[in-house]
Amino acid sequence: MSENLDSLYRDIIMEHYKYPRGKKKLEDPDVTSEGKNPVCGDEIGMKVKLKDGKIEDISIDCLGCAISVASGSMLADAIKGKSIEEVKRIASAIKAILKGEKPDEDFDLGDLEALEGVSKFPVRIKCALLSWTTLVEGLETWESGKKSEIATTE
Repeated sequence: MSENLDSLYRDIIMEHYKYPRGKKKLEDPDVTSEGKNPVCGDEIGMKVKLKDGKIEDISIDCLGCAISVASGSMLADAIKGKSIEEVKRIASAIKAILKGEKPDEDFDLGDLEALEGVSKFPVRIKCALLSWTTLVEGLETWESGKKSEIATTE
């Protein structure tokens, strides 16, 4: 990755860290999930409203490092209006990118491409994945019929 691209990606991550999207109160969520990274102390609380099988709105409350907060913020921007299956495919693509692999599908990931640089720092991959893992766990708990249960991931 070129130095200019690295700089752009750092700028995008810092923008999302300083001004996180999705940080708001969300009443009557369909999905509630919590995630923790015990190694570094990152914590995330997530609430999702669904409508007709799509993400209508999301609330993310993330405490942690710049990578963790930025990833959650980017997630909030990226998934609104997407179906649960689309969200799972995007999460899978993010996981591949963070591992330095090519995703199974070709997506226009927008700001999410900034997370590609995290693959150079293996210790930070879990920070970037926390919001995505927490979201998928919450959606899968909801899909399994445990609608009132809070999904928790570590």
